Amino acid sequence: MHASLRDFLQRMPHLRLATTGDVPMDSAPVDLLITMGEAAHRRCESFGRQLVGRGGGWLALIDPGDEAIPDLFGIQLSPAGPCTELRVLFENPDHAAAVRLDEAVYLNETQRTLNPVDEDSQVILYADWHHGRSPVAVCRTHGRGCTVATSLLGFDQDPLPRLIYRLMLLAAGRLPSRREIGVGILGYPSSVGRLHGQGIRQTPGLSLRVVCDRDQRRIEQARVDFADLHVHPAADALARDPEVDLVIVATPPNTHAALCAQMLSAGKHVVCEKPLALTQQETRDLLVLSQNQERLLSCHQNRRWDPDFRAIERAVRAGRIGELFHLETFVGGHRHPCGFWHSHEAISGGTAYDWGAHYLDWIIRLMPGRIEWVTSSVHKRFWHDVTNADQQSIRLNFSDGRQAEFMHSDIAAIAKPKWYLLGTRGAIVGRWRRISTYEIDPLLYYRRHAIPETEMPPSLTLRRLQEGTLITERMALPLPTPFAFHRNLADHLITGEPLAAPLEDSVRVVAILEAARRSARHNGQPEVLHE
Repeated sequence: MHASLRDFLQRMPHLRLATTGDVPMDSAPVDLLITMGEAAHRRCESFGRQLVGRGGGWLALIDPGDEAIPDLFGIQLSPAGPCTELRVLFENPDHAAAVRLDEAVYLNETQRTLNPVDEDSQVILYADWHHGRSPVAVCRTHGRGCTVATSLLGFDQDPLPRLIYRLMLLAAGRLPSRREIGVGILGYPSSVGRLHGQGIRQTPGLSLRVVCDRDQRRIEQARVDFADLHVHPAADALARDPEVDLVIVATPPNTHAALCAQMLSAGKHVVCEKPLALTQQETRDLLVLSQNQERLLSCHQNRRWDPDFRAIERAVRAGRIGELFHLETFVGGHRHPCGFWHSHEAISGGTAYDWGAHYLDWIIRLMPGRIEWVTSSVHKRFWHDVTNADQQSIRLNFSDGRQAEFMHSDIAAIAKPKWYLLGTRGAIVGRWRRISTYEIDPLLYYRRHAIPETEMPPSLTLRRLQEGTLITERMALPLPTPFAFHRNLADHLITGEPLAAPLEDSVRVVAILEAARRSARHNGQPEVLHE
């Protein structure tokens, strides 16, 4: 089985799977059999028929070289065509498997038509082909069981793992019917509250029911942003609301642990703004509570879908720069810190807790492995009206010698690159882009609007060794995917799809931040990371 698909499946313990290599095939208590290639289909045919006969499912992945498939699937295979980009769509756009997926996806695949042979064979996915439709996923019901066959195999292409997962659920009889999850937002800061509200409203399966905030001005803003909202003035009322299944905690960081615990104890699923908490002990307590309550706890790591991070992650995973052993990240400039709680250490946790919650999440995703110790240094030299440090750097030293650094500076007159990665066969640098837009003004001639640098994807350059010569290229960025976090959240709660940003990563980020704070207080002394 392809490594990308295998890694995806390993994060889904709720499905009992059998594959070609599983033994004993004849007695394994499984929900779904997955086979790939004609030899595997034939070898597992007896077990597959028994499984489908007793209500299980069988998913067959069709290789380009396959010549036939068991008649149980109700299809005939056309000869393999060329490998090209295919536009793939659902035969029925309202199919339960199509919810929260784009209308059409584009995949580089070998064109292979799966021809249904009877009325029991239902086309699920097709590809546009020569002014016609080429079925690429077909299901067939057998009593209480089901078979599904597909010729889509490029598992490292987004969103094919999600499509395959939907086909798995369909075959196993686990594809959920349409349902809605009632959501309440606890705390309504203007930008973050509006972001979550829009994400909920634009995600099928999520329904914005309630906003809770003690500030009447914020409540009024929420009512302007979203009509027909219920309002709670206190968290206790939100916790008791039977219409709310999921609470998004969007309050300042020093309140995260207590409010998340309150909502989990009330039986709510919880998504918390970053950072998840201020201390490792708080995150441990929340993790235990969520497990005991059997409720979701997640952190709003929406930057996992930033185009520059996605492009870098894809390049690193593909080995385009060899083994990544050194990484530096930076955010900041020379400007006055904001006047809100973000700049007050007792509430925010400190300079690195804000952007650092995202950047450290990126680092541990790109550089998995055990972190041996953390060092941090701070400078307090210029902005004396706030309690956060003017600059903080955090250095991670891995047990195998790799290193990574994050720096947040409000006194950097010349900014470092956002990204600087060194691998054994190449490097990547990401440079900030400063973009402004202009509009005509009849009195002032024009108005200038600067796009925040943190919201504009940087320019990425990759240099790699090829046949003894260093080749330089500009990296292409994937298109933005608005509200992808909320889609993934709904998919997880409704279909069981794995979270793109597991809770364990957010817990680990807090452990790093807390260790860095201790190191900074002791003049940069190394702090062993106890995870």
